[in-house]
Amino acid sequence: MSRNRDEPTTPEGGGYGCIRGYGAVTAGALVQRFGSKRELVRAQARYAAATGDIGFGAPRTARLSSPLRALRAVTAVHAKLAESPCAALRNLAYLQNDLADPVLRRHLLRLGRAARARYEQLLADAVLSGELRADTDVRALARMIEVTLGGSYLAWTLYREGPAATHLRKDLDATLRPYLRRGVERAGS
Repeated sequence: MSRNRDEPTTPEGGGYGCIRGYGAVTAGALVQRFGSKRELVRAQARYAAATGDIGFGAPRTARLSSPLRALRAVTAVHAKLAESPCAALRNLAYLQNDLADPVLRRHLLRLGRAARARYEQLLADAVLSGELRADTDVRALARMIEVTLGGSYLAWTLYREGPAATHLRKDLDATLRPYLRRGVERAGS
């Protein structure tokens, strides 16, 4: 596929054509609406930060029978970022762009804080429902989960042993294990 050298590119090397394929719009329409690829990316980041939707249609309001089951479902969203080694590297390139651009970083920070608040709420619900011990520090555990998921993702990009989803799930379960009430681990896994 030949591409105009002046056309802005995405981290994986595609241009507007790569993006427009997702929404069935022309490159011209994207340029007219957003002015540049940078503004398109910023608009998407604003939307993600405001809604929590990072493009996978993650159900934010769906209620599962168990708060821990809902928390474990988060690993599936992270795993979609690493459906293959190439996809993982592409998403790390996007992260680099997000961290280098102050506007994108601000949206990423907002999204991260919302995710941590969601983890805190799910953990508090798990304490109330008896899945986690009553003495669980949900704020500290939410931070540990955030670090575990990010670190597990990075470790998978290096080791690439088995599917990323399995790697993430095992690491999350290891983080939760000390806080589980007796008998919950088998029922929730």
